[in-house]
Amino acid sequence: MDSAAAEGWFLSPSERGNPDSRIDSIASSGRAWTDGNSVLPLIDGVAYFERLAQELGALASGDCVWFTEWRGDRDELLGPDGPTVGALLAALAGRGIDVRGLVWRSHPLGEVANRRLEAEINHNGGQVLLDQRVLPFGSHHQKLVLIRHRESAGSSLAFVGGIDLCHGRRDDPGHAGDPQPMDRRGRYGPRAPWHDIQLEVRGPAVAQMEWSFRERWEDPTRLDGATPLHSLLSRLSAEPRFPSAIPVETAPQGEAGSQAVQLLRTYPARPTPFPFARQGEFSVARAMIKGIGRAERLIYVEDQYLWSKDAVEALALRLVARPNLQLILVLPRWPHSQGVLTGPPNRIGQLEALDRLRQAGGERVGVYDIENQEGRAIYVHAKVCIVDDIWAMVGSANFNLRSWTHDSELSCAVLDSRLDQRPPQDPAGGGEGARVFARSLRLQLWAEHLGRSESDPALLELTAAPELWRQAAQEVELWHHNNGSGQPHPLARVMQHRPQPLAPWSRWWAGKLYRTLYDPDGRGRSRSRRPGF
Repeated sequence: MDSAAAEGWFLSPSERGNPDSRIDSIASSGRAWTDGNSVLPLIDGVAYFERLAQELGALASGDCVWFTEWRGDRDELLGPDGPTVGALLAALAGRGIDVRGLVWRSHPLGEVANRRLEAEINHNGGQVLLDQRVLPFGSHHQKLVLIRHRESAGSSLAFVGGIDLCHGRRDDPGHAGDPQPMDRRGRYGPRAPWHDIQLEVRGPAVAQMEWSFRERWEDPTRLDGATPLHSLLSRLSAEPRFPSAIPVETAPQGEAGSQAVQLLRTYPARPTPFPFARQGEFSVARAMIKGIGRAERLIYVEDQYLWSKDAVEALALRLVARPNLQLILVLPRWPHSQGVLTGPPNRIGQLEALDRLRQAGGERVGVYDIENQEGRAIYVHAKVCIVDDIWAMVGSANFNLRSWTHDSELSCAVLDSRLDQRPPQDPAGGGEGARVFARSLRLQLWAEHLGRSESDPALLELTAAPELWRQAAQEVELWHHNNGSGQPHPLARVMQHRPQPLAPWSRWWAGKLYRTLYDPDGRGRSRSRRPGF
């Protein structure tokens, strides 16, 4: 990767602002990113689970599998005929493979699934720990599976992104939904269609992901957190309060491809500080703001929430500064939780964010949701940002204050050294050129959503993109209007996003719940009073 080309896109070691982290100690030796990686996007859960099962099935005694999860279900199938997550990891542990996991403990009523996964793997010799070292109302939201080969270190790899090893995630581009749904209630039906992305990474960046896991594993703070109830549950189940020693690090990985990768994280400012992030780490937020600040023609975002004025302000400011800049957003049609008390707090932050963006960009802001060929809404769980077909970020962090400051998150920014030779070769007009990874990822996603081929030349021209999306949404809306005619659903799957407005009387109480429970600020009292991250 040419460092001069990357300079404007990636955070320097000083910009990351986390001197306690081993990740940044490595970065401070000269670079804040790693060159020579191979990064493969795995779109939707079927593609990820298939690759994961293949790689895990090839492991031998002495190899390692280390993972972090928000939720894991032991009986979730990795393929139509298995194996299940719990059975496969337990079998690996029983064969002498070092299986370690850090899974969020969750709230007391919601930790049953994670506890069952822990029990099945640990019974066979693994070490899965329920980790509650978070702020109040916070979670460990990282989704990482790290695979180390003892005999061939160069073939080690990591999977990182937004897909949990749990019910509801094993969906494919047809989006009929996972046969093992997480929740059979709600607006998305008994088998919710689910759109998501995970990255498969090989090369030097894997060593940084290994160190990111090690830093959490070696945190000397008690695992059961500060609440008396969690401490009681931990004692009653005889869980360990501290992790055991971890094997020594592996040799550095050799180059595997053409992508530069920067590992980006969120850790809050805890009262008992993370030893590797004593004032917290907010490099996800900083990298996102910096990437958006380079945009000239198009910012494309897929996100589960898009909450918080703090998070969207970077988008709004760039729209004002660049009159030719277009913004396309893909969001869930409805919040995952739509109850009388949960629906308004889930909507109020997004409504405020969209108002701000439309004020800044007007018709240059296109907001959409997606559905399958049966007209059923697809829940968008992906966390993706692509700028000008040059820079891309994929990970666990959503576009909101919680993901940028409060929960633990793990994302990757990717900049490919390969130039995409298809016209327009320089869509941003700055001489940097379209890059293979960012453009290919965008084309894959748009081909699925717009019902076109990835090789369709119409998808390449960024200036024409907003009209393509508007036309596609009009086709689908017309189909819904005439759905009694028996005509098949258009190939396109997008609809104009129209979130349900809030009644004036609900804004007061919903706003308070939203700011304290749904989108809290984890920067610490002194830092949260100041702008920026």
